[in-house]
Amino acid sequence: MKKEIYLDHASTTYTDPRVLGAMLPYFSEKYGNPQSRHSKGKEALIAIDNAREKIAEILNCRPSEIIFTSGGTESNNLAIFGTARANQKKGKKIITSKIEHSSVIAPFKKLEKEKFKITYLDVDNEGFIDPRKLKKSIKHDTKLVSIMYANNEIGTIQKISKIGKICREKGIIFHTDACQAAGLNLNTQKLKVDLMSLNAGKIYGPKGIGILYKKREIKIEPIIYGGGQEMELRSGTHNVPAIVGIAKALEIAREEREKENNRLKELRNYLIEGILKIKDTHLNGPKANRLPNNINIYFEDIDADLLVLSLDEAGIYCSTASACKAQTTESSHVLSAIGLSENQAQSSIRFSLGKKTTQKDIDYTLKTLTQLIKKMRKY
Repeated sequence: MKKEIYLDHASTTYTDPRVLGAMLPYFSEKYGNPQSRHSKGKEALIAIDNAREKIAEILNCRPSEIIFTSGGTESNNLAIFGTARANQKKGKKIITSKIEHSSVIAPFKKLEKEKFKITYLDVDNEGFIDPRKLKKSIKHDTKLVSIMYANNEIGTIQKISKIGKICREKGIIFHTDACQAAGLNLNTQKLKVDLMSLNAGKIYGPKGIGILYKKREIKIEPIIYGGGQEMELRSGTHNVPAIVGIAKALEIAREEREKENNRLKELRNYLIEGILKIKDTHLNGPKANRLPNNINIYFEDIDADLLVLSLDEAGIYCSTASACKAQTTESSHVLSAIGLSENQAQSSIRFSLGKKTTQKDIDYTLKTLTQLIKKMRKY
């Protein structure tokens, strides 16, 4: 039987059995539409209300400030388009960074065609924005700042509460894409965020469900129209099993966060140290303030795509970039932003660890990787 070591948790995770167990009754037993007035409908509505209350407690916000979406991409789109269009009479300037996820960058490119002016902040060679430069970029008609909490490719964790404080002082709406950060502190009050996107598929929950936290005072326009579900902000029949699932996944993530993050950090550092012993290898991103499960490495004179396929043959699954761009031939805009050339970016791969990752897995990966690099550099 082929050995399988999954090191691509930043792309997606398996569904935790405890999450699946919570979801199962809502597929075939408690299957009502929560908008129906009969008992089956009320049963489903109660499940949604309970999930919303549980999530609100975890995020330290009001239940009415939780909007269920189809995932991180929709949450980011709703936050950006919804806020920009609802507040454009007050100003059409927006600030973001050059290392945001494609589901943030693409909406901003679209808004540029609608005459919005977008400032894309530079980052340093570890992927950090400078809050002082952000503050200097703010103008009287700046109405939105969107900076991701943790980067999906290089693991950089931004100083979100510091950025939030600047935005609060200036009266500017602050959105953060926290899809990779659900294993970190999600207290919306401490983070000082007005909008925050989350995705269950990154935290051992079901795919196809996400959250947008929206502070009560913030006005946004919907991007999906219909029956008026989710406080008139996101129409469409509720995905009740998935909603129950994301609430359970966030609950487990909070309960196990400290212990699991410490375990992952040890494995991450062990893998980084082992890889850097291979000649002509370099760590992309920060040594500190990095996601506990993220490793991104540049291998000199190596074709990353070929290396990923070779590792796959050995039963090790990793990636070259964000899964949302994995089918394109474009170099990573994130690696470019931290100063890598196109060739260097195309020689970089990402490993992202998870709950089932063991030291034996890391040892096997290091042994296999060393052999493959040595073989590939001979040709």
